[in-house]
Amino acid sequence: MRYQTLIFDLDGTLSDPFVGIARSVNHAFAALGFPTVAPERVRPMIGPPLDRIFEHFLGPQPASVMQELVDRYRERYATEGYAENAIYADIPQVIPALAAAGYTLGICTSKRADYASKIVAMFGLAGYFSFVSGGEIGVEKARQLRQLVADGVDAATAIMIGDRDIDILAGRANAVASAGVLWGFGPRAELAGAAPDHLVESPRDLLTLFCRGTSS
Repeated sequence: MRYQTLIFDLDGTLSDPFVGIARSVNHAFAALGFPTVAPERVRPMIGPPLDRIFEHFLGPQPASVMQELVDRYRERYATEGYAENAIYADIPQVIPALAAAGYTLGICTSKRADYASKIVAMFGLAGYFSFVSGGEIGVEKARQLRQLVADGVDAATAIMIGDRDIDILAGRANAVASAGVLWGFGPRAELAGAAPDHLVESPRDLLTLFCRGTSS
């Protein structure tokens, strides 16, 4: 297969961040006097940038209020929320196997890079990733991926792997192939509608796709 660089989303692809994100969102709401929300209402919003979660529940807010929400979210996430991640089954075996097969592995996530690095380190996987691209408020994933290409990632031999349509669309915007994973937060219809190059049912199927040359 032509791929050489495998670029992974983090939330919903390598780990399940639901508990930490939902609790940190409600921490921010409570701190600013907004009503908290049932955690399950947060689940469908995981993946896109953080400001979209707040806008989904509160509507457009002044920049100062949005920044305060983000700051309050991060004050909890930085100390507690990041550690409330749960790694998906088989990922601790799949990532080393892909690295051993000779692929360059990287991360491109809407989460801040320092949080992402702490999470993969917590799971003992940091040494397998050559780069971690993290997001900031107002920075779309397509822009992150564009910067990675500008920094030397070969678009022709890279693939973006993620659980939401924004991952697939970011790949297409940068002439990078894509694989949608079906164990995260994006429903099959969302991923299929974005028309990825591959759809992957389980983490172990990544080995089938990349190590045995069989597409899904």
